[in-house]
Amino acid sequence: MPVAVLVSGSGTTLQNLLNEQRHETLPIEIRFVLSSRPDAFALERARRAGIRTAVLDPRRHAGPADYGRAIIDTLAPCGPRLILMAGFLPLWHIPPDWLGRVLNIHPSLLPAFGGKGMYGDRVHRAVLRYGCRVTGCTVHMADNIYDHGPVLVQRVVWVLDGDRVETLRARVFREECIAYPQAIRLLAEGRVVMDGRRARLVPPAHARSQPAAPACEPPPR
Repeated sequence: MPVAVLVSGSGTTLQNLLNEQRHETLPIEIRFVLSSRPDAFALERARRAGIRTAVLDPRRHAGPADYGRAIIDTLAPCGPRLILMAGFLPLWHIPPDWLGRVLNIHPSLLPAFGGKGMYGDRVHRAVLRYGCRVTGCTVHMADNIYDHGPVLVQRVVWVLDGDRVETLRARVFREECIAYPQAIRLLAEGRVVMDGRRARLVPPAHARSQPAAPACEPPPR
C-alpha cells in the first residue's frame, strides 16, 4: 500500500515505519514525507532512505482548509492510499474524500490528555502531574479536530512509582511502535468497518483486498 507520512520533528515514528518497511513486516511503501518545518530531522531520515520530501509551512497558508488543500495537492503525484501523521503538529482540514484514510498516533489513551497543544513530553508531563496509574497510546482516524477521530488501536502502559518524563516516554514509545503498524495492517487488509464513530474489526476472511497501485508520478511543473 503506498503511503505518505506527515512530520514536524525528529522523526522517531517515521523511523519505526521505515524499519518495518525495510524488513517487509508491514505492507506499505512510503513514497513521500512532508514536513511542516524545514529543520525537522525527520526530513534527513527520509532522504537517507531515498524518499522524496517537501516542506509546507502552515504560516504561508490562509488557514487549515487552505493548508489541507496544499497538502493533498503536494502528495497527489505519488498516489498515496493512506496518509500517516507521525508527530505532525499543525491542524489541517482533511478533504471529505480523504476522511477515513488519514491516521494519527497520540501518546496517551484518548480522549485523555489530547487536544491542541498536547503533544510529546507535554502529554507525559501532564500524566505524571495528574497522578495517573495508567497511560498509553492511541492510533485513530484523523478528522478536522485535534485528537478527535475514531479510535482504531490503543495500548496501555502502567505508570510506575518514580517514573520521570524520560522513562515514561520510552515505555509509551515502545507501545507506539507496535500500535501504529497494527492499525495500518488492519486498514491495508480492509478489516475496518465504521459504525458511527466506532471502528469495528472484521475477520480476515471477510476483508476486502487492495488493488495494486500505480508507480509514483513526477511532480507537476
